[in-house]
Amino acid sequence: MKRPQGFDPTPPPPATPSKLPRGSRVTPIAEPKAEKPAPAKRQLRRAKRERKTYEKGEVRRFTRRTRSRRRLIIGGIALAVVFVTLIAVAVWSPLLALKQITVVGASRVDAAAVQEALDGQLGTPLALIDLDRITDDLAAFPLIRSYTTESVPPHTLIVTIVERQPVGQVADGSTFAVVDPAGIVIEASSTRVAGLPVISAGDASIGNPAFASAIEVLLALPPDLLARVDTISATTKDDVIFVLGGDVQSVTWGSADRSEFKARVLATLITSQPESARVEFDISAPDAPVVRAR
Repeated sequence: MKRPQGFDPTPPPPATPSKLPRGSRVTPIAEPKAEKPAPAKRQLRRAKRERKTYEKGEVRRFTRRTRSRRRLIIGGIALAVVFVTLIAVAVWSPLLALKQITVVGASRVDAAAVQEALDGQLGTPLALIDLDRITDDLAAFPLIRSYTTESVPPHTLIVTIVERQPVGQVADGSTFAVVDPAGIVIEASSTRVAGLPVISAGDASIGNPAFASAIEVLLALPPDLLARVDTISATTKDDVIFVLGGDVQSVTWGSADRSEFKARVLATLITSQPESARVEFDISAPDAPVVRAR
């Protein structure tokens, strides 16, 4: 093909807006739409969001536990301080010092004498009362078998005593020693004490097996029958004999074995005889008791 002279094969440059003819309109070219992310990418983004949410929740939960633990620790320290303070007040404060001693249970013992013996504790804080010293002070009273103490804030100490109960008396020359079931001498008298049987249990009366056997028999007797016993004697633990009041009737008891059963048998035998009958009740073999004239 023949080209005309002066023909330039290069295409002319595109016209710029400033060179566009009047009334021309430029149509913009739309940008291509972004492609939607693949499902795997969406899941990854969701997982990242969920991870951030979980981490924030864990941080809040951890700090909440830390705050709760801190409050508990502070509260525990405060309670400990209060407790120690209360102990210090109870132990050393003069506000709880002993000012009054009350003695309960005294019958044969002189309660005023017991209070006087314990006066050395006055002014001592209740928590610091010397119980060993109280024991030593009360040891001077043979009638006291045991005691208990109770502190009653702010100023009172209650001492409850249990007295020894006399069960009989032992003649020692011209003196009569009143004893309890343990053989402890409660008091001594120059004359026989009314209402208590005289116990004779050989040369070493108090503490030997014969004495223990006689005491066991006395404790097994019912009160009405015990009140009638005038004297009781034993040379061994198996030959206890006692005489009822008036020296009219006597009882051969034997050993202290089956004492409760023997007491019931004796009560039945006594009711079968008038009080004036001079008889001996032999219940050493309670299954075959014997009543014989004295």
